[in-house]
Amino acid sequence: MAAAGTAPIQISLDPISAGAGTDDLLAALLRVNPRVSDLIFSPGRKFQIQVNGEFVPVAMPGAPSLTADDTRRIASDLIGNNKAAISMLREQGYCDVSYAIPGLARFRVNIFIQRGSCAVVMRVIPTVVPNFKALGLPEHLQGIAGFHDGLVLVTGPRGSGKSSTLAALLDCINETKICHIITIEDPIEFLHNHKRATVHQRELHSDTPSVVHAMRAALRQAPNVIAVGELKDCETMELALEAAETGHLVLSTLNTLNAQQTVERFVGAFSAAEQSAVRDRLGRMLRCVISQRLIPRKSDEGRVALFEVLNAGSGVLSSLMENRTVNSAGIDTSRELSFDTEIEELVRAGIISSETALMYATNAPALSKKLAASAK
Repeated sequence: MAAAGTAPIQISLDPISAGAGTDDLLAALLRVNPRVSDLIFSPGRKFQIQVNGEFVPVAMPGAPSLTADDTRRIASDLIGNNKAAISMLREQGYCDVSYAIPGLARFRVNIFIQRGSCAVVMRVIPTVVPNFKALGLPEHLQGIAGFHDGLVLVTGPRGSGKSSTLAALLDCINETKICHIITIEDPIEFLHNHKRATVHQRELHSDTPSVVHAMRAALRQAPNVIAVGELKDCETMELALEAAETGHLVLSTLNTLNAQQTVERFVGAFSAAEQSAVRDRLGRMLRCVISQRLIPRKSDEGRVALFEVLNAGSGVLSSLMENRTVNSAGIDTSRELSFDTEIEELVRAGIISSETALMYATNAPALSKKLAASAK
C-alpha cells in the first residue's frame, strides 16, 4: 500500500463533478483496499482514504481535486433530510450522522465547516458486530457479562477500535444474559438485534436531544445495562457513576492511553472540592479498565491489537484509586502493565519494526534500551 505523499492510487469512476452518485463514489473508494477505515473529503485535495493508519490519496480521471461544491454536495447527500443535523451544522459548525449503503457498508460521519466550506470525515463501520476472536480480545473479558453493576471503561487513542470492543462486549452480554440493554450513541454504529437480551439503541439528536437527557431517562427505563458511546464531561461521568451505584452495569469509552490517564481524566473532570469523594466512588464502582492500541505490522498485513486489562482489586488499580503513583507503591507491574512487554515481544517475533515499537511504547527510552541490549 502506498503511503501518504506518494503517487495517488487511480480508480475508474466518472468524477463527482460530472454527476457520479455519492453511493457509487463511496463504493469505489471502499474497493481500493479491504482495510479502508476512514474516508476524507476536503476542498482542494484529492479523495483520501486511511489504510492501516496511513492516509492515501486517490485520484479519479478528470477530477484532480475536490472543489467546495463537490464537498458540499457530498455533505448534503449524507445528511439527507435530517433536520436536527442540518440545524446543528448551521448553528455549531459541525454535525454527526450515520449513513448506510444497503448490503455494502455503514459509516459514522462527521461534517464540519472550515474556511467557509464543508469537509467530511467518514469512519467505516463493519456491517457485522465483531466478536472476541475477530478483535483478538482476551477471552476472560467474557466474564464482564456476569457483572450485575459497576463501571467498565474501554480506553485508547482515537482510531484504536474502542467502539468495536464496546460492541463485542455488548454482543457477549446480549448472547448470554436475559436482561435489558440501553445504548446511547452519537451516532449509532453497530446494530444489535435482540438475542437473549432486549436491546434498545438511542441515537443523539434523532432519538434524544442530548446524552445527559438520555442517561437521566435511562434510569427510569428499567435497564440492567447502559452503554454510553463516550464519557465526555463531568455531567456524563457523574450520571455514569450514579447509574453504577444504583445497580446498573455501565459500559463506556474514554480517549485515554492507559489506566492511570483514565483515572486522572475521570477524577480531574470534577472540581477540586469533589475529587476526593469522586475517587472513592470510582474506586468502589470501577470493575474493569480495558486499554487498547492498534499497531501497524511490519508488512502490509493490517494492524495488530494490544490490550491491557486492569480489574477491580488489582494492585495497580487499587494504587491509582488511592492516588498513589504505581512505581512508588512498590508494586510489581510487569504482569499488570504489559503494553511495552507485548510490544517488545512483537519486535522480537518480527511482526512490527523497532521504529514502530518506539512510537507506540508507553516508556520509549526504557524499551529502546531493552531492544538495544538484546541486539548485542
